[in-house]
Amino acid sequence: MLASAAVRILFCGSGWLPIVDLIRAGAPSDEVIVWDRERSLAETIDEVNPAVILPSNGIIDAAAIAAAKDLVLIQQPAAGYEGIDLAAAKARGIPVCNAPGANQVAVAEAALFLLLACARKFPAAKQAFARAEIGGPLGVELAGKTIGVIGMGRTGRALAERAAALGMRVEPLDSTASPALRARFFAACDAYSIHCPLTAATRGMLDDAAFAAMRPGAIVINVARGAIIDRGALERALDGGKLGGVGLDVFWAEPWDAEDALYKDPRVVTLPHVAGSTKEAFTRIAAIVCDNIRRVTRNEALTHRVA
Repeated sequence: MLASAAVRILFCGSGWLPIVDLIRAGAPSDEVIVWDRERSLAETIDEVNPAVILPSNGIIDAAAIAAAKDLVLIQQPAAGYEGIDLAAAKARGIPVCNAPGANQVAVAEAALFLLLACARKFPAAKQAFARAEIGGPLGVELAGKTIGVIGMGRTGRALAERAAALGMRVEPLDSTASPALRARFFAACDAYSIHCPLTAATRGMLDDAAFAAMRPGAIVINVARGAIIDRGALERALDGGKLGGVGLDVFWAEPWDAEDALYKDPRVVTLPHVAGSTKEAFTRIAAIVCDNIRRVTRNEALTHRVA
């Protein structure tokens, strides 16, 4: 069993730093270190030699896992764990856990915000305000429209409930659906919100065929992972005038280039990957993380173990 005082914790995220203070306050150790990304992760792990790694959006590959001599836990302070080499962790006998069920309300509310912002053409409205132009641009009402929800897990269901409250019809799509079902789905909706994990099956799911099937003026929201949308296909759909709005909280590269022409398009609404960033969500996530750190120091069974 580890002595609590010996626990060292390395947070590997490039953002979401407010959660570090919450973890620091609740963890059985004062030593919570944030990775300085000017240096390699393997080098930092070798020097810091933490007992616990908190990946966030850091890539915890086999080299990083091998560099940690005293590693006893990889605890993801989020639900997604696709950036962790589970096989390498298993080979070393290192448990991997995540923190599910903590931010679905926050993410669903952010998706709804993006949906409303796209429907009312928020970027163009801000430009009109700056020019003191009254009464434009012309938005669309969401009531009576159909929203396709890709992935009906916790966040997808939470968004569906909120969209239904606006009077929208909800059309669900399982991320493992057949190509035929996907084709019918993309032809049947006025808006789409992505809530599925990034897998081999979902990478590039919104491709040229998907955009071609959509109704004119369709709205696309992504609060899941950037690569679920084929960026080239998205740009071609915008260039062809097919889309009425795009709301993005996740991107193909992070940090993103704020001067990228795509993000300056007046039909595109962006958030800085904050869909899950609320006081309530971070408090719940920190509680899960700190509880598992205590458990590992006491040799107790871990919660939300994925490997």
